[in-house]
Parts: sequence; structure tokens; C-alpha cells
Amino acid sequence: MSSAPLPNRREEFRALWRLALPIAIAQGGQSLMSFVDTAVVGRAGTQALAAVGLSSAVFFALSSFAIGMMMGVDPLVSQAFGARNAPRARVLLWQGSYLAVMVGTVLAVPLVVVPRVLPYFGVDFAELPEVRDYLTWRAPSLPLLLLFITTRAYLQATARPRALVVATVIANLLNLGANILFVFGGEVLPAWCGPLRLMPALGVKGSAIATLMACVVQWGIVAWSVRLTPAAGGTSWVWPVRADILQALRVGMPIGLHIAAEVGVFSGAGVLARWLGPESMSAHQIAISFGSLSFSVAMGIGNAGSVRVGWAVGARNTPQARLSGLMAFASGTGFMSLCALVFALFPESLAHVMGTPPEVMPLVVPVLMVCAVFQISDGIQGVGAGVLRGAGETRFTFIANMVGHYLVGLPVALLLGFGLKLGVVGIWWGLCAGLTVVALALFWRFERQSSGTLQPLEA
Repeated sequence: MSSAPLPNRREEFRALWRLALPIAIAQGGQSLMSFVDTAVVGRAGTQALAAVGLSSAVFFALSSFAIGMMMGVDPLVSQAFGARNAPRARVLLWQGSYLAVMVGTVLAVPLVVVPRVLPYFGVDFAELPEVRDYLTWRAPSLPLLLLFITTRAYLQATARPRALVVATVIANLLNLGANILFVFGGEVLPAWCGPLRLMPALGVKGSAIATLMACVVQWGIVAWSVRLTPAAGGTSWVWPVRADILQALRVGMPIGLHIAAEVGVFSGAGVLARWLGPESMSAHQIAISFGSLSFSVAMGIGNAGSVRVGWAVGARNTPQARLSGLMAFASGTGFMSLCALVFALFPESLAHVMGTPPEVMPLVVPVLMVCAVFQISDGIQGVGAGVLRGAGETRFTFIANMVGHYLVGLPVALLLGFGLKLGVVGIWWGLCAGLTVVALALFWRFERQSSGTLQPLEA
């Protein structure tokens, strides 16, 4: 074990946030795209808003699993840098990129097919054609998103996340402008915009096209940044290596399953809300948009914690890994506590920001209040997944999510939402219960693991 002196808590806090802030911006940028989609389309009517809500539930149920699989590259790369083996980290970037293309291409197929086969199973609600249009145009963005996630793992492990911020800001500005143009058409533009005013209104489909364009630009920027980074050891091109790809897959599969379990229960809650009516579905989508935005920052803190824990584990310095992980927990808890106050104090103002229709407003406010309650649990479990990932521990996180969400959260949601007739508010209280169980389990696991000796994934 390394005998290097530990930084004090203040130094660790500063080091964590220097890395966490740009990563959180990049992480938040992913949620912000869907947030913008919802905010813009919400002004096109309740049916369009419900269509985007259902489409987002389907897209993120698959994409979150895929993103989790790509996160298997995170601890491998950060531990390689911690062990001062930069050439190995570059090789792992290539292998992760090959895996991203394969997984993204395979999982894009269900996004196109599922909405088209639903009528054969008796599912034929009014907004289904719009759901089909949205997912058809959003599906090609999945491989690009996974390539971005893999490249993000490399850039953040090099402690050079600036390109992530640049890519995120540019992509989101493009997404906002293109959303307004494509959803409502060029008639909303001033006269000096010229030919752009001829663009027809595409509705929900236009929102998906705008997000696809943003993903292309986002990936292009980070790819160019890596290209400008000198390849350590002269490694400029690496062919696919079956053993490396399988290793990344073995580490990433439990992460993918745990994220799929978490996102799956939220997507399932969206489906349950739709059964209560389009107003309940719209309220759920608006609240989840805000919740996802705050959680993305907690995820950024968790990713920064993952990198710092991975560096320490790679250097065989368990005390440093423990300090980094605990500081990440404290930072995540503090930030999410502030978010909880905002949600609790200004629910109506937040609902108006999203252009909430009048018939949806009575449901949105109480759901946002529940969202405020579970912010701390959501932050702890998001950070916990990150720091455990940096330590190479991925299987326990999956088990904790399955137990917390499906043995506790979902039954409570069904009982309160349908048994006790609390509707979408009851469904969200069930989500709150599941998140609390997961948060407690992940904190306990890191506390126990870091009390011993943490070993790197690769010798």
C-alpha cells in the first residue's frame, strides 16, 4: 500500500470539486437535452407533452442500461492512470469505443421497432404516432451518446474535462434553438432569419431531430479533443482486442443492470402514471425532468469521486480512496439538500418554467414536493454508485437497486398510488422509499469496503 501522505479534508474538497464541476456540467447537459425537449414540446399541448414523456421513458430505459455498460471503462481507465500506465488507458479507450458502437447499434433497433409493434398487443393510445416519430429519429443518437460516455471516462481520468464542458454547452445551445425551430416551424422567427422561416412545424418529431443533431456535434467536439491529445507511448490506433472488450463488458454489465433497474422503475412509474390519465403522465414527466437535472449534478460528483477513488486504488492507496469517497458523499448530500429546498419552496414557479398546462398544475405541485423529500437519498445513492465503481465494486450496486426499487419501492408505489387512491403522488412516494433503501445500502457498502484494503481490477 502506498505510504504517500494524505491531503487534509479541505484540500480533498477542492480537488474533488475542481474535477466535479466540469463533469457535473457535462452530466447535467445530458439531462438538459431532455429537459429542453420537454419544456419546448410542453407548449405544444398536453398530448405532445405526454408523447415526449412516454418516448423518454422508453429511450432512457434502454440507453441508461447501455450507458451503464460503458461506465465499465471508467474504473479501468482511472485505475490505469493511478498506476501511471497511460498507454494502457489509451488502449482501453479504443476498446470501449468499439464496444460503444456495437452496443449502441444493437439497442437502437428496439427503439424503432417497439412503438410499431405495440398496437399488436392492444396498446393504441392517442399519442402513439408521435411516440413512434420521436423514437425513430432519436434512435440514431444512441451510438453517439455511448461514444461520448466512453470518451468522457478517458478525458475525466486525465483531469482534462474542459472539452466536455465546451461540447455540452454548444450541444445544448444547438438543441434549444433547433427545438424551437423544428417543433413550431420558421414562422416564429424574425424576418431577418430569411430561409429559416420556411421550415415547417414538425412537432414532436422535430424535437427528436434537434436532439440528434446536438448529439452529433457533442461527439465531434470530444473526439477532436482526444485526437489533439498526444497518444501516450505512440499509441495512435488500436485494433479491437476481444479480451479487453470482454473485460470492459464484465465490469460494465452490473453497472448497466443497476442503472437499468433504477431507470426502469422510474419509467415504470411513468407508465403507471399514464394509466391514471395524460394529466398524471404530464405531471410525472415535468417532475422527473427537474429531478433528473438535479440528480445529474450528483452523478457528476459521483463520477469525480469515481475518478479520484480509482486513482487511489490504482496507486494502492486505500486511505486516500476512503477519504475521496467520503468527501464525495458529503458533497453530494450538501448539494442535493439545496435542491430539496428549492423544490419545496418554489414548486409553482418551477412548474410555470416548464409551461405546465392549467389542468396539470394541481398534480405537478404535490409531486414536486415529494421530489424535494427524496433529493438527499437520490444524491447519496448516485454518489455511492460512483465511488464504488471507482473501487471496482459494481455487483453490489445492482443488488441494492433490485432490492430497494423492486422489493420496496414498487410495491409501496402500487399500494399508495392505486390501493390507497393517492394517484401519481402515491407513486412518487413509492419511488422515495426505494431510493432511501438503496442510499443506505451503498453508503454502508463503501464504509465497509474502504475499511479494508482495496485492490485494483488489473494487476
